[in-house]
Amino acid sequence: MNKERLATELCGLHLATPVLGASGTFGFGLEYADFVDMADVGGILSKGITPLPRSGNAGVRIAETPAGMLNCIGLENPGVDVFLRDILPKAGHLAAPLIVNISAGTAEEYGELAEKLDVDGVAAIEVNISCPNVKEGGIVFGTDPKAAARVTSEVKTHTKKPVIVKLSPNVTDITVMARAVEAAGADALTVCNTFLGMAIDIERRRPLLGNITGGLSGPAIRPIALRLVYQTAKVVKIPIIGCGGIQTGGDAVAFLLAGATAVQVGAENFRDPRAVVRVAEGIDAYLERQGIANVREIVGELEA
Repeated sequence: MNKERLATELCGLHLATPVLGASGTFGFGLEYADFVDMADVGGILSKGITPLPRSGNAGVRIAETPAGMLNCIGLENPGVDVFLRDILPKAGHLAAPLIVNISAGTAEEYGELAEKLDVDGVAAIEVNISCPNVKEGGIVFGTDPKAAARVTSEVKTHTKKPVIVKLSPNVTDITVMARAVEAAGADALTVCNTFLGMAIDIERRRPLLGNITGGLSGPAIRPIALRLVYQTAKVVKIPIIGCGGIQTGGDAVAFLLAGATAVQVGAENFRDPRAVVRVAEGIDAYLERQGIANVREIVGELEA
């Protein structure tokens, strides 16, 4: 793997490759250290961190679907204080930059989380806005441009770290959301989070998942996620991290051509713990075959 060809920049962060491990699928990086050399990983998106510990949803949390999976984990995590005390001292010293994913129930809580995480070892913040706003009757932050912008502004006010906003695809027009959070100060976008779906146990005539609905991920969503990256790249000037069903170097190249600066590999990590490195190797093989000196040269170069 040619590191010179794959090296790139994202919000001032140096990435060894443009391939990152997606939140919720890569733990805190520590879980994958026996499988990959972290110096070959572009970055780590941590498991989602919330203000207080969460035990997650009861019942069945994961269901396999054709070409994908549904999950309703429920943001199970130890909470920010335990993360800072017990996990960050180890995870923050891995070779790959650690970007901490955060979730909360109010804009103010997002700001408080960002302030606590404005410490050494945290390279950037990824803001998960696919959460219900407890102050506004449960409406999801990521479906309301004004609410999403307010969260973004709160986080930006309370941290000096780069702020990446992870957009929900469960909206009528993702470009409206993208423009709103860009105007509020977002440094980059992740496009996109999982798609809302469900599964039914027909013998029991009951929902299969304990939470009834869950997030669909995996290769089934890749064509839709790719389209969302392409549309979003046309309306914003900040970098985009493409996410959704990436399995191979070729899949990743497609997202880069569509306008993504970097990509995240998610569900594929469960099938192959070396996926983030294998995908990067596939990008490198493409660049070598095309005679391209650096991966930055193909970003947004789709001829359409």
